[in-house]
Amino acid sequence: MRSRLLLLLLFSSVFSWAQIGEFKKLEGRVYSDDGDVAATHVLNLTSKRASITDEYGYFAIPVKLYDTLEFSAVQYKKKIIVISSAIFESKLISVGLEDALTELDEVTVTPYSLSGNLLTDLSTLDIDPVVTSSTLGLPNAYVKIPTKAERELQAATKNPIMSMDALLNGISGRTKMLKKRVERNKLYDRTERVRTFYADSVYVKQLSIPEDKIDDFLYYCEVDPRFQQIVDTHSKIEIWEYLRRKSLLYRENNSLD
Repeated sequence: MRSRLLLLLLFSSVFSWAQIGEFKKLEGRVYSDDGDVAATHVLNLTSKRASITDEYGYFAIPVKLYDTLEFSAVQYKKKIIVISSAIFESKLISVGLEDALTELDEVTVTPYSLSGNLLTDLSTLDIDPVVTSSTLGLPNAYVKIPTKAERELQAATKNPIMSMDALLNGISGRTKMLKKRVERNKLYDRTERVRTFYADSVYVKQLSIPEDKIDDFLYYCEVDPRFQQIVDTHSKIEIWEYLRRKSLLYRENNSLD
């Protein structure tokens, strides 16, 4: 019995060291409040390998267990994460970036004789009315602007009779690729909207999902077609009940109970 225990410990140690030395292509997406996450630099400080995000924030970079990644861009604060076991085993990770705000030591408000009190100063200033398409009553004021992927898809399929581009794009597979990209972005946007409905502490305390597993849990939900139907109801009660039921299956499948 004692020899078996020693053998098991030795095997576990060898397996752990093998896992630490194993490279894996880690896929993920960075996001921010303003959504401008293209060309964010992703650097593996441990292996000195680097990558860069595409226009939608997606990236892929080789990592090993316990490597350190640095995410940086001019408009954001640097973000450092260490590749834990949970991150290493995740299929897709999400990395939030914070705006890099530049604070001034002193601001001069002359020659307008401002006091610095916003409520007081607003009453003394002659401010022109805000002019926007909605205040002017323009017919297209509330039209949703298509995303870059949607615009590319429209361009690839435009005028199939007058132009050969649509036919060539269909034959080459570009149209199919763009359709998948549009759908992928829509799925991700829905998932991110659900993520912001509840604080991380709610996932941890109410659903018993470890904080470093929240993204993986939401990806687990995202691949279920019913998830999209539930999210489209915009009912937080139905969405929460769905997450509660799925959390039971997720914890069972990942031996978290």
